[in-house]
Amino acid sequence: MSILSYIDNTIQDFAEISDNDVTFCDIFAGTSSVGKYFKNKGYNIISNDIEYYSFVYAKHFIENNEKITFNKLKDKGIQSVFEYLNKLNDKKGFIFQNYTISGTQNQEYERKYFTEENAIKIDSVRNKIEEWKNNKLIKENEYYYLITCLLEAADKVANTASVYEAFLKDIKKSAQKTMEIKPLEILTNDKEKKYFVTNEDANLLINKISGDVLYMDPPYNTRKYDTNYHMLETIALYDNPLIKGKAGVREETKKRSKYCIKKEVETVLEDIIEKAKFKYIFLSYNDEGIIPLNRIKEIMSKYGEYKVYEKNYKRFKADSNRDYLKDSTIEYIHCLKKC
Repeated sequence: MSILSYIDNTIQDFAEISDNDVTFCDIFAGTSSVGKYFKNKGYNIISNDIEYYSFVYAKHFIENNEKITFNKLKDKGIQSVFEYLNKLNDKKGFIFQNYTISGTQNQEYERKYFTEENAIKIDSVRNKIEEWKNNKLIKENEYYYLITCLLEAADKVANTASVYEAFLKDIKKSAQKTMEIKPLEILTNDKEKKYFVTNEDANLLINKISGDVLYMDPPYNTRKYDTNYHMLETIALYDNPLIKGKAGVREETKKRSKYCIKKEVETVLEDIIEKAKFKYIFLSYNDEGIIPLNRIKEIMSKYGEYKVYEKNYKRFKADSNRDYLKDSTIEYIHCLKKC
């Protein structure tokens, strides 16, 4: 069973809701996979994440509800936008200069996140998208759509095991392929459905929203979450940030999430549960999380009817070379019906 089906089945089993008019909040949205799933079910969606790249994904996959036309570009003679973008290779910008062997050969650290060809393509396409936006040749939804298409394409040719906390020593086969930007699906839905996308601290946002189902998938260990996706953040923002270390991660612009700090995580978890104006709350948290299972039960049980579901999943491939890790994890979904 996929993790999305597991989440859906758990919600259907625990919650008494009608599928006709449900407001579902994905408050730690990531790449919007959960929000997309429940948008397809016909739910109203609130999508949030403090990372900007996640906001970009949600602006397309969640908020966008109309076909992409690029009418103003067609007026300029660009009939096939993706064919045009895939031919671009004229910029040696920030990605080339900081994340390829050629670009970093005279720097303290040599990095192999992308081949030279693909880094130039990423820089060229990202510059062109910004140029089109500044010249008002694309609408807001087209802007976020194109950046999302670029993020997806770049991720497919990145020389990493999965996340961006490190690059591989040798260029793997998939990273040697020429990057190709492809059109992404557009999840059009009932025009009467409501979609709200934001980019805030979850514990601040919770004071401003309400609905039927609150789904939470927060960071669960002490490692900095944004390090795993710093490359997507930089391509999305394209802000020439200060970077540091062998991995070239962005200089900290935010404090470490309190969900990653043992001394604070239980406090922020209880804070969001207490303040949530949602009838049902679902918390995804695996058996390697820094909050013990019994403490989650104790916290959530204070506020209503509690139940926990569990399912065993094989560990993600990226961890396969780490012998000290278990082969599988238990994925818990903690459920609460608020009084």
